[in-house]
Amino acid sequence: MRPPSIQLTSVADAFNEQGWAHEIIEGREVLTTAFEAHHTRVQLFAQVFTQLNSLTIVGETALEIDELRQPFLLELLHRANKQMNLGGLEYDLDRQRVVFRITNIFEREKFDKDIVSTMVHCSIAEVDRIIPFCTIVQQTAEDLLEDLSLERLLMRQDLLPPVPGDEDDDEISRI
Repeated sequence: MRPPSIQLTSVADAFNEQGWAHEIIEGREVLTTAFEAHHTRVQLFAQVFTQLNSLTIVGETALEIDELRQPFLLELLHRANKQMNLGGLEYDLDRQRVVFRITNIFEREKFDKDIVSTMVHCSIAEVDRIIPFCTIVQQTAEDLLEDLSLERLLMRQDLLPPVPGDEDDDEISRI
């Protein structure tokens, strides 16, 4: 078994600096952990692509959705993606998971810790932000689905998690 790459080691160093416990998946350039966010538990994967000198961070959480509501959920995620500058939301139909994925290509083999940390925070925040909206789609009565305005739903501010730094107890915690 070969040792982790410089790139993966630099990601692990960034996690260690933040105090985030993690596990490197043996034989792969992947690190995994989980966080308790405001609305949901976020499983997180950091995968290094050494040939590209890039890092992909994937945050995901379980969300079961029936076939009737799937098109509404997919449209919701599409509309949310239109508002994003970095990364993107997906729904894994096979595993029934809401996924946020962000990738960065680095100049150097040793990845910048601040960029890695920002990518992690972004992944957690985006999954946590979208889950209340997804839950509304999931719980909307069948006879009201056609009346559900996804565009207006995404404008609701009351469903957003607190912004870190605005409250004392809003810190994202490692589980």
